[in-house]
Amino acid sequence: MASNKQRPAKLSVYLYIPNIVVSTFGAVLDMVTDRVSTACLLVILSQIYRPSLVFLSLLALDIASHWLQMYSTFLSGKTSHRDVKDSTSWLFRLYYGNRMFMGYCCVSCEVLYIILFLIAENHTENLMNVVVESLTQFSPLSLLLASSIFGWSIKQIINVIQMKTAADVCVLYDIEKQHKP
Repeated sequence: MASNKQRPAKLSVYLYIPNIVVSTFGAVLDMVTDRVSTACLLVILSQIYRPSLVFLSLLALDIASHWLQMYSTFLSGKTSHRDVKDSTSWLFRLYYGNRMFMGYCCVSCEVLYIILFLIAENHTENLMNVVVESLTQFSPLSLLLASSIFGWSIKQIINVIQMKTAADVCVLYDIEKQHKP
């Protein structure tokens, strides 16, 4: 005899906003959309400015640091990649512990990339020349550029700390796994 029980529709999980905001799916969706949008901006900028390796290196750092952070979170059994209370880096703890500071740094990165896109005049421009020229104009755009460069710089330092810290967690996991009978 066939059961009349119907399995809940999986699609409702994807479309129900509270599930997206506080779920594992929501966390993964947030991470993927952040990485993809940043990757698109950096690839476009690598085609506009020279040396293009700068933007491709930033792309590699962004993806690698976040991938390692997510994976090390999984290995350590934490529920969020933002749980860094046990980190020895005060800057790393400040970044993930203060949403305003983290938001400033993240928005600064995206704003900087968008400004660089908007101020480019041709496809072979030297990045440093364009930035220096823009900063010396003392316009509202140059103030926004300077402010975003500061937040962007902190975010890149955080990415390096995040990658190193997460790599350490992965290595320690492997060592502990080898010592278990």
